[in-house]
Amino acid sequence: MEIAEVETGKRRSIVISKAENEDFKLLTKKRFSFSWKAFRNLATVYKLQIKGEEDILGVIGLIDLPGEKRVEIKLLASSAENIGRGKHYSGIAGCLIAFACRQAVTRYGAEACVSLVPKTELIEHYMGKYHMQNAGWQLYLDGTNLIKLLKEYL
Repeated sequence: MEIAEVETGKRRSIVISKAENEDFKLLTKKRFSFSWKAFRNLATVYKLQIKGEEDILGVIGLIDLPGEKRVEIKLLASSAENIGRGKHYSGIAGCLIAFACRQAVTRYGAEACVSLVPKTELIEHYMGKYHMQNAGWQLYLDGTNLIKLLKEYL
């Protein structure tokens, strides 16, 4: 997977791995919108980094729901410097969502589903940019839309 430098368009290879205990000191509310330390017991937390670099650029918390063949995105955040018009890199959130999709497909095959409960102001964004469907209080990806997102980001 790759993200792009906004200024130059240069593509950078990324790695997504499980967050380690020492990472939670860096995952502050100021930089990542949430106090991630509080969520490490509720979800499995993964970090996104540029391959070969230490800086964490994005974080996702996933909950596996085997009875529903679904992976829920509990939390998702890009670092503060990678949000909005002045961001340094694009594609961080898309790569993290694609990672969740890949986890779901690995576990549940063709019946895989990924869902999240969005902030109201992000519903249209998630539906337009990431092909999510509205299921009332949650948005979800499955079937063709899930595969479409995987192809875009993998």
